[in-house]
Amino acid sequence: MALVNPDFAEELQAFGVDTALECFNCGTCAAICPLIFEHFPRKMIRYVQIGAYDKILQHAQELWRCLHCGLCTQTCPRQANPGELILGLRRYVVHRWRRA
Repeated sequence: MALVNPDFAEELQAFGVDTALECFNCGTCAAICPLIFEHFPRKMIRYVQIGAYDKILQHAQELWRCLHCGLCTQTCPRQANPGELILGLRRYVVHRWRRA
């Protein structure tokens, strides 16, 4: 069972994530991503949108696979900035690990 925090997207603003709710999950970022790994980064964005912070922590190692090449950001039709969202999630995970 996933833990859900409806305010999670707002809490991530402290880590530089401010466009997660702009995404409408079209899949363009996952289609262009050179990683071709289980719908990355789309899956992480969706976790943020639904507030499934425990899922992000469970799959945190995936965040460091991102090459930060910028292709997802360049092709996003909503300017949701998926690459920056991934970097913000990295900061969030590091913050959580430091507190643990």
